[in-house]
Amino acid sequence: MPLFSARRLFYKFLMMTLEEFAGAIRQSREIVVFTGAGISTESGIPDFRSPGGIWSRYRAVSFQEFIRSEESRIEAWKRRLETYAVDKNAKPNIGHYFVQSLNERGKLIGLITQNVDGLHSQSGLPEDKIVELHGSNRTIRCLECNKSYEPAIIMERLAGNFSSPRCDDCGGILKSATISFGQAMPERAMRQAQEWTEQARIFIVMGSSLQVQPAASFPVIARRNGAVLAIINREPTTLDEYASFAHNGAIGEFCQRFNTMIADG
Repeated sequence: MPLFSARRLFYKFLMMTLEEFAGAIRQSREIVVFTGAGISTESGIPDFRSPGGIWSRYRAVSFQEFIRSEESRIEAWKRRLETYAVDKNAKPNIGHYFVQSLNERGKLIGLITQNVDGLHSQSGLPEDKIVELHGSNRTIRCLECNKSYEPAIIMERLAGNFSSPRCDDCGGILKSATISFGQAMPERAMRQAQEWTEQARIFIVMGSSLQVQPAASFPVIARRNGAVLAIINREPTTLDEYASFAHNGAIGEFCQRFNTMIADG
């Protein structure tokens, strides 16, 4: 059964122009934004799935492997150590500030992100307007007692032929506060994302290939509920043909141009 059944061809004829999409943004105060890795590449954070990305040099360690195997934990921490310097020095870009500006204008219901880099928070977007579906790499937690650590404290220990870090209080396994393969999605975050999606009159996807489930289901839910679905991504996605508006290109360039078009809203 196609995603939108017999209405598939009908939606193609409803594709908005850029001007029409800008007009919809100016008039709406019920916007939800959904972001993926593509919004942060312009901040210097690489898309792990691209050729030469980190997934081509390190295999994905599942949550179950991380728990039971010291070797797997060390592999995961080596990967985290490699990305740490880039992540800690990254700054929000125009795409992050575009989302923050929607909130300043009273238009944003909330931001749902697949990213773990914390750049939306750094842009000034309030925490109660952010759902991080895949957690955050800005915190490290003990899986036993839930004690939190700043990443810098733990990273200083990872040199040479290191063992995986352990909690100072209880000796439990430490892990970045991110959702690994095979780990349950956070129920509270998923519930909030669902509620926001159902409230949205405009649902904007920025920088996501929409290949990772269950996160990629939210644009589908929004469109089925009658929301305007906009997809802004460097490469085409499988949902572009169902979108009300689609733009393939650099997010920063698009946001710079689009900001001037909605300035009166």
